[in-house]
Amino acid sequence: MIGIENFVVVGCIVFVIGVIGIAVNKHNLIFLLMSIELILLACNTNFVAFSKLHNNLIGEVFFFFVLGIAAIETAIGLAIMVLIFRQHKTIDSNKFSELKG
Repeated sequence: MIGIENFVVVGCIVFVIGVIGIAVNKHNLIFLLMSIELILLACNTNFVAFSKLHNNLIGEVFFFFVLGIAAIETAIGLAIMVLIFRQHKTIDSNKFSELKG
């Protein structure tokens, strides 16, 4: 039987991969969005694992909220990237300075 430790280890590995992806490649916006999605996936894995451990549905409800937020974040991020690509012909975040506050 698969224990809670295995789910937590997988969640931690996926989280670290997402954080490394953000730290290593800050230039490609698509890669940044994918890394953020990995971090959210790791959180969802732990929510469901601990929900099953405690026989409580709250973690699974949070899973659906995070899943919805991730879908919205991806849709908005891709729309912004399409608009930026139309103006600048690149998605390299170092090429444009309009987003700097």
